Amino acid sequence: MELQQGVRAEVEELVTEERTARALGSGGLPVYSTPSMIALMEKASLNAVAEYLPAENSTVGTALNVKHNAASPLGALIKAAGTLKEIDGRRLVFEVRAWDKNGIIGEGTHERFIIDDKKFMAKTNLKAV
Repeated sequence: MELQQGVRAEVEELVTEERTARALGSGGLPVYSTPSMIALMEKASLNAVAEYLPAENSTVGTALNVKHNAASPLGALIKAAGTLKEIDGRRLVFEVRAWDKNGIIGEGTHERFIIDDKKFMAKTNLKAV
């Protein structure tokens, strides 16, 4: 299978206390947090391309341009999708969206890069000294 534009994945999670703005420090209310929404969008994007990559490769997130347009309460089911829109060498650009039962709560773009896992970790571990 070859990686190509249009591949897509969808993921979901419930709004729990641990995923609220109040719990994560991104706000003071018990509503779905922007960091949680972004993580779910990243997970969808990661999943969209994972099966197309060789075993020694994965992707890392490098950029986000996302708006969080609507709040979701505790107990809400949040779904997010990542759709690959552009391939530029190792650079991948996704359209991302998140929604609850009432409609879109966030959307934007997300950029990931294909990496060689061993090389990436070796370079990262040099910083541990």
